[in-house]
Amino acid sequence: MTSKLTYMGIIGLAAFSSVAAAPAFAAGTTAGTTITNTATVDFQVGGVSQVQQSASNNFTVDRKINLLVEEVANLTTNVVPGQANAVTTFQLTNSSNEVLDFALAASQITGGTASHGGTDTFDAANIRIYRDNTSSGSVGSWDAGDALVTYIDELVTDTAIRLFVVADIPTGLANNAVAGVTLRATAREGGLAGTQGGTITETTGANTAGKDTVFADIAGVTGDIARDASHSDNDDYTVQTATLAVTKTSRVISDPLNNTTNPKLIPGAVVEYCIAVANTGSVAATTVLITDPVPGQLTYDSVFGIKLGGTVTGGTCDANGATGGSYVAPNVSGSIASIATSDTRTLVFRATVN
Repeated sequence: MTSKLTYMGIIGLAAFSSVAAAPAFAAGTTAGTTITNTATVDFQVGGVSQVQQSASNNFTVDRKINLLVEEVANLTTNVVPGQANAVTTFQLTNSSNEVLDFALAASQITGGTASHGGTDTFDAANIRIYRDNTSSGSVGSWDAGDALVTYIDELVTDTAIRLFVVADIPTGLANNAVAGVTLRATAREGGLAGTQGGTITETTGANTAGKDTVFADIAGVTGDIARDASHSDNDDYTVQTATLAVTKTSRVISDPLNNTTNPKLIPGAVVEYCIAVANTGSVAATTVLITDPVPGQLTYDSVFGIKLGGTVTGGTCDANGATGGSYVAPNVSGSIASIATSDTRTLVFRATVN
């Protein structure tokens, strides 16, 4: 790049000294800064010192636009169906050499592999962006003190801020369903607090005497390319929920004629019902309420009662649960506090054939 130069004075043929500004690194020197370098020449004629000569050079530091959007923690955000305010966390860094505004946009990927594996299969709802409030609340984590934003105002150079993409998760989702989200920031002109600045245009053609603009950003993950004044990164939500499979079986315990030896389902026979709930999901199911109406041809056995939380061995209910639940005709009901992943728990009751 040709320097923006202004020459003053005459340099003769003699030894000279120079005074130079310190070198500028990365985003260190502010755009628009004038850097001046002056060289001086001292000399003699016939042993007599003459008037010192000098020459100066100055140029204006151009503007480098650079930014970085990064997912924080590099982990998926686990959610449950119906969860409100699910949070993914990002960081935006202004690596430019000028104070800038940054327009923000949160979007969702459609299909394909999400950031942390798995295929994108659903969209979250009510997506919005918040800026972390570092002066109050829980710094680094989303809370009510954080500001809802559509752009970042007057972000100083070499400064990183935390941003939260917050969304609501639909109900009825299967275990391990995934939704990918993208946060993109685009540099905008700074300089006027409280107002999003205008679009920045890169300087084309030869170097000028003024403050030129050069885009220096790398390509983001979705929808932006290198040197376009934008950058993006992805995160995702992964549903972690209980997946319940319910089976209901019955067996005859006794009848009035055969008692417990090869009993048959004749009037007066006692039938044992077992409702087994298996959890094949990735998290526990809690407050599992089971309700079963007793058919009119049967009479509920109040002496045996209801057994809750028992186990299953070889496909057969053990009837080893704790006594509990309730019977309000015609319904037998009971609640199991928790069914862990890969576990099966039961509700067992008995009735007599009328």
